[in-house]
Amino acid sequence: MSRVGIIGGTALADLAGVAATAPPTVAETRYGPTSGPLVSGCYAGRDVAFLMRHGTGHRIAPHAINYRANIAALAAAGCDRVIAVAAVGGIAAEATPGRIVIPDQIIDYSWARKHTFYDDPCADGLDHIDFTEPYDSALRRQLSDSAAELGLGALERGVHGITQGPRLETAAEIDRMDRDGCHVVGMTGMPEAALAREAGLAYACCAVVVNKAAGRTGGLAIHAEIEATLAAAMGDIERLLQVVMPAL
Repeated sequence: MSRVGIIGGTALADLAGVAATAPPTVAETRYGPTSGPLVSGCYAGRDVAFLMRHGTGHRIAPHAINYRANIAALAAAGCDRVIAVAAVGGIAAEATPGRIVIPDQIIDYSWARKHTFYDDPCADGLDHIDFTEPYDSALRRQLSDSAAELGLGALERGVHGITQGPRLETAAEIDRMDRDGCHVVGMTGMPEAALAREAGLAYACCAVVVNKAAGRTGGLAIHAEIEATLAAAMGDIERLLQVVMPAL
């Protein structure tokens, strides 16, 4: 049975219920160390490898994450599929706080990140990946079907806009992203998705809206809103993962 990789972010800082089969270790790759320890074990009946994107204690900023090491380590650990959990801001009216979104498209506004494995001449040749559909359709469907089974009311499509961070966006930037067609905004979806494609891993994102994006709400206590929404949404994310695992 193949192994499933799970990348946790702000929306999933830990994965309770993993029966570890080996001590958690920071993996060393040709691209450097992973963000945090790679936890291998059994979760909801599936062999999984779990990795915290921002490292232990949420200490690594989005632009400073070693995305290449993280994806390379999951591939080396035997994963053929990756579910990436992310916290996002809601741009579209239907992207309300607490709602889960399974995006189908990406617009990348980030810059100066190590966004490919092909920086150096490659012995096996350069591969210009097809990125027309940035997320794996079968894995997206399994996440959407499991969310529907649980009655979570997830959005089954959406455009995921990726900004540089770590600062949040201005209201004008969100207006621009809205005009571009973005439904949600996050900081970590790229180059993670493209690197997974280069590595031959089926990749899908399970995003949870933790706040309305800049200019979409009248409140100023945005961090309090995010923390409150995360606390309420964590249960839904974990329930979704537990249901989807046997279906993979």
